[in-house]
Amino acid sequence: MKTILDWSIYRDAGMGDAYADIPKTGGDFARAVSVCINSQQCEVTHKGVMCPSFRVTGYPAFSTGGRIRLLKAALNGGLGEKPLEDEKLATAMDLCVACKGCKRECENEVDMAMIKVEYLAQQYQQQRVPWRNKFMANLSYNLQYYSCFTKLAKLRNRFKFLSALSERLLGISRNRKIPVPFKKTFTKKHRKALSFLPNKLEQYHSEVVLLIDTFTDNFAPQHARDAISLLNQAGYKVIITQPTLETIEPLRPLCCGRTHIANGLVNEAKYEAQRMLSVLHPHVQAGRTIIGLEPACLLAIRDDYKFLGLGQMAEQVANSALLFEEFVAREVTAKRFKVKFNAINTGDKPLMVHGHCHQKAVGAMKSMRKLLKLIPDLDFKLIDSTCCGMAGSFGIEKEHAELAMSMAEESLLPALRENNESRIVANGFSCRHQIKEGVDRQAIHIATLLREATA
Repeated sequence: MKTILDWSIYRDAGMGDAYADIPKTGGDFARAVSVCINSQQCEVTHKGVMCPSFRVTGYPAFSTGGRIRLLKAALNGGLGEKPLEDEKLATAMDLCVACKGCKRECENEVDMAMIKVEYLAQQYQQQRVPWRNKFMANLSYNLQYYSCFTKLAKLRNRFKFLSALSERLLGISRNRKIPVPFKKTFTKKHRKALSFLPNKLEQYHSEVVLLIDTFTDNFAPQHARDAISLLNQAGYKVIITQPTLETIEPLRPLCCGRTHIANGLVNEAKYEAQRMLSVLHPHVQAGRTIIGLEPACLLAIRDDYKFLGLGQMAEQVANSALLFEEFVAREVTAKRFKVKFNAINTGDKPLMVHGHCHQKAVGAMKSMRKLLKLIPDLDFKLIDSTCCGMAGSFGIEKEHAELAMSMAEESLLPALRENNESRIVANGFSCRHQIKEGVDRQAIHIATLLREATA
């Protein structure tokens, strides 16, 4: 088996351990699989994230450990001549939502999210990539070049016959709404970052780079404006990520490649990552921090890129990339972020805070808590929940929509209904859409909440 991702960071895993149970084939990928010690911690319902599909079905094969057992059997030749096409393995991997909960909560940090990417990439060497996967992977390109998407999305959500047609042709559940992009995106409306900056440039004490990801750009431009406003107030000159004349395809907005990674399209992900790195690396060399609003996108740069074999440039950028809440929390601790926050009206109910799975996987909810405490007298509650179930496009796919909503019902939606008049903070685009679908309420990014507290 020739692996497609770079698994060299696992090269020494299990060395000298006679009980490591490393599969016979698969090289470093097999070593990544073998870090699981079959403790079955992922098959216990407890606080935390992992493993969403096991939690709502109770089937051990749908846990991290269950998938590992099947993968080991496949790599050891125990699943026939075409082991990766085994039906049980295919079903188990299909229901992995790549939440990265196991990366944090498993005692040996099994990275099932990236293991699934390798699995999908191996599959696509033998079979055609499904049309829906291609469409979702190329979301950034599609939104850029097909301006009719906004109108089509609105019509599809409004008329049942169009929802039924989209289910038949695209595999998108007729029972789920799809997000509607803004016709005028952030990058189209504000091509020059200087349009956000106060006139007196001497008031800045440092420069930062704000990553404008596909989802913020097209679906939540206000969050970017609020983040820039807040950073400006704190004395940071904000530089917006945008292609230069030297960038591959300079007329197309940057994309981190996260949608390609999630769909197993590794070569396409590398292409997008190289475009992104060519823009970000000079900023890192100049000592600037890269700040991201969308957890999945920023953490793709910080975590997923290491598997794409992109070398030292990717490593240097990863070391300078922080989520918005991580950056502000760091600067507050260093006493460089000097903004006065005022009390805000949240009613009689506590502010409800839902963390994106990838935020939780890197421990960023500590930063969220620290920032919320900056707002005087703010009563807030961090919801202890597993994955919301949306997980990119998983929650709107016809074969997954029901299971995805079951994940949301496991803890997230009941907590929101119990506090049915509470405002909601959720930094993840997918999370906000699932919340809108589940309880018909609009969640906001923490950047928007903090900007409101400075008004």
